[in-house]
Amino acid sequence: MAQLIKIYEENPNPKQIAQVVKVLKAGGLVIFPTDTVYGLGCDITNTKALSRIAKIKGIKLEKANWSFLCKDLSNLSDYVKQIDTSTFKILKRCLPGPFTFILPGNNSLPKVFKKKKTVGIRVPDNQICHDLVEVLGNPIVSTSIRDEDTILEYTTDPELILEKWDKLVDVVIDGGYGDNIPSTIVDLTEGLEIVREGKGDINLL
Repeated sequence: MAQLIKIYEENPNPKQIAQVVKVLKAGGLVIFPTDTVYGLGCDITNTKALSRIAKIKGIKLEKANWSFLCKDLSNLSDYVKQIDTSTFKILKRCLPGPFTFILPGNNSLPKVFKKKKTVGIRVPDNQICHDLVEVLGNPIVSTSIRDEDTILEYTTDPELILEKWDKLVDVVIDGGYGDNIPSTIVDLTEGLEIVREGKGDINLL
């Protein structure tokens, strides 16, 4: 049974953030709000938790294309090869914000992602996400929770999310209604390519 924890984005309660981080560190799965749709995530360093998400999604872990949720751009050099000034300027302009940037991964990627040449980096404009990653001390691996079987592609109501995911995850954070438009995905590995147009303003690119 998943626990529903109400956290207010304007001023997240540090005790509740610590409670969720404890679950993440123990290998738990958490559903949380972002600046776009609700996401499902776990601690990037916990292989068991990563495997649980892969099983839920019905994919092989090494083939998973998930985002690394960072609190800011200071985490970049941990996972991304050195980038040029123009690329960094784009990131600086757009983040935090509703974008996912595909960048060339380096050799320090977690073991399960070692074979991947690229990594999706996300810095949501959401204080709950920011505080979770900051207290955890490393990025959260994140994937959006899609509804393949309904007219609506993304569930926006945390209580309905809890109903659906109750037996699959450990915590659902109620951060209010989510959005139903996902992030804009931009590939910056070779030039600039918009992979998916979502909530992010492409005029910023």
